[in-house]
Amino acid sequence: MSAPLYVSSYTSPTEIQFINNLTSPPTVLHISRPTGEVSVTKNEGDTDQYATFGHSVPGILGIVRLRIGKYVIVITKSEKIGLIKGHVVYKMTDFEFISLRDGVMRDKDELTYLSLLKQHINTGPMYFSYTWDLTNSMQRQQGPQHGPLWEKADERFFWNRYAQSELIEYAKVNSDASQFILPVIYGYVNLTKTSINNVPLTFGLISRRSRFRAGTRYFSRGIDQQGNVSNFNETEQLIVLETPGQETYSFVQTRGSVPVYWAEINNLKYKPKLRILDTAFETARVHFDKQKSVYGTNYCVNLVNQKGHELPVKSAYETAIKLLDDPNVIYVYFDFHHECRGMKWHRVQLLIDRLVELGADKMDWFQSVDDPEKQVSVPKKLQNGVVRTNCMDCLDRTNVVQSMLAGWTLQKVLVDAKISTFAGGWEDDANFVSLFRNVWADNADAISKAYSGTGALKTDFTRTGKRTKVGAVNDFMNSVERYARNNFFDGPRQDAYDLFLGNHHPYEVAEPPFRDHRPLITQSMPYITYGAVLMIGAAIFLPRANDAKLSIRLFIGMWLVVLGYSLYFIARHSLAYVNWPRLVPLDYVGEQEVIQPGTGKIKGWVMSEKARIESKIRGLEEGKKRTE
Repeated sequence: MSAPLYVSSYTSPTEIQFINNLTSPPTVLHISRPTGEVSVTKNEGDTDQYATFGHSVPGILGIVRLRIGKYVIVITKSEKIGLIKGHVVYKMTDFEFISLRDGVMRDKDELTYLSLLKQHINTGPMYFSYTWDLTNSMQRQQGPQHGPLWEKADERFFWNRYAQSELIEYAKVNSDASQFILPVIYGYVNLTKTSINNVPLTFGLISRRSRFRAGTRYFSRGIDQQGNVSNFNETEQLIVLETPGQETYSFVQTRGSVPVYWAEINNLKYKPKLRILDTAFETARVHFDKQKSVYGTNYCVNLVNQKGHELPVKSAYETAIKLLDDPNVIYVYFDFHHECRGMKWHRVQLLIDRLVELGADKMDWFQSVDDPEKQVSVPKKLQNGVVRTNCMDCLDRTNVVQSMLAGWTLQKVLVDAKISTFAGGWEDDANFVSLFRNVWADNADAISKAYSGTGALKTDFTRTGKRTKVGAVNDFMNSVERYARNNFFDGPRQDAYDLFLGNHHPYEVAEPPFRDHRPLITQSMPYITYGAVLMIGAAIFLPRANDAKLSIRLFIGMWLVVLGYSLYFIARHSLAYVNWPRLVPLDYVGEQEVIQPGTGKIKGWVMSEKARIESKIRGLEEGKKRTE
């Protein structure tokens, strides 16, 4: 599929039709109403009706079933981002929900579900291509590339995989349906034609967010029992030379939450309560086995602090790595805040030097050259390892380190391509330096907004190469905004992730969890606080008689008592005032609080296999002692 579909705008009471008029004869997708059953036919007749009554759409995002009915999500607008080796990449900019039911929707819960989905799609940067597999890196696309894109897509980054599930199941029976299945990635794509030292090329950056264990900061941390970690992103930096043969260079990095069971439990404090189980080495092994099978040797760069609040996370990670005892999982600790204090972030070079000592310079990058006669891409070099970087959120410190690693590798690539020398690198080209820094800063913002709700911190350094006081002020403002979002607004955002990705099925729930079951006094206390502040303000600022000073003081004193008690109550019951997700229970692991969706109540539980894991660890340690 290399051009837009056409959708009829005169849908009948029985079905909605999509047509791909690029095939001969045109292929028509039928979605019946109200069941959503799909079928595909070849249209042998006149297709002028589609040109007359239909309107062009870029594609179908998917079909979703909610509480009452099904909806077709149609991409209605997109913008061209750029080209990868002649293949056009688009960003989705607008969409439409087409209900398969007749009449106006009046069910309150159904409308809530719809609102969550629309919020997710509105705020999520989603990209697609009709002819290029955006879910896979250049290296993973080597070899025969036959069949539809969805069959080759990397399951981790096929963001609308759940929404496309009905079409995919039908395509297994009728392959003609494959042309209507459009894989979409969630993340960031930038493809820019530029030059370095007067050599024309395309510079690209693609970040792909994993749909497994996806969610928001604080509500999605650590690892699950399938070995998936929160906020996992693969970022691929591309150089495509505009020369005969189109030589291509690709360098991949990953980021992801510390792969142990841990959580930060929101309680209205700036630093939430940290709970951790530092013995999850078996699931860490599952995680790294998957990573090694895809990327090769993993160089695990850990940037969390070695003091204070973050220390338990560092210790748990190091314990897991030690118990793994895997020569292909190489751990590197770098105390970012200590080494780069005083805004001296150029000292990240110390980390790069350490990685070189450990052999990371030998993992290379992917390199290929096109053979125009055979119309194939011939690999010349493979990337045989990956740097996996994390801090607490895998955002701000991680962004700085990844951009510097990308610049370090870019210099080696350009020397290999004979575009520059070590004496005169790409940093001597002012125009490209500006492009490189801004692309990486925009990438940082995109990943940060998806997880934390705000742009990244420290992007002044990424954009300019310098840490500035203005940047520090912006970071403070972003930190304040993050606090507010993560405590009071992120529940629905997490619900939106779980709904779109298929972690929650509304049609399986007898009573939707949107009701507020907190005690009336708990619900009322914020309004009492607002009322007390309003009354105190009115008493202070509104005109009053001169002989009313005593009564005004008593009035203010009374409301100060009310305000003090309400704030005390809120602080005492802080967990009840966090905006928790309601659709999927939080799977915090270990002996800890778990929030029951929609209730604000807490209960304690202990992971069932905790004792088994601890027993196995004791056995391993005793075995090592006997061996020694």
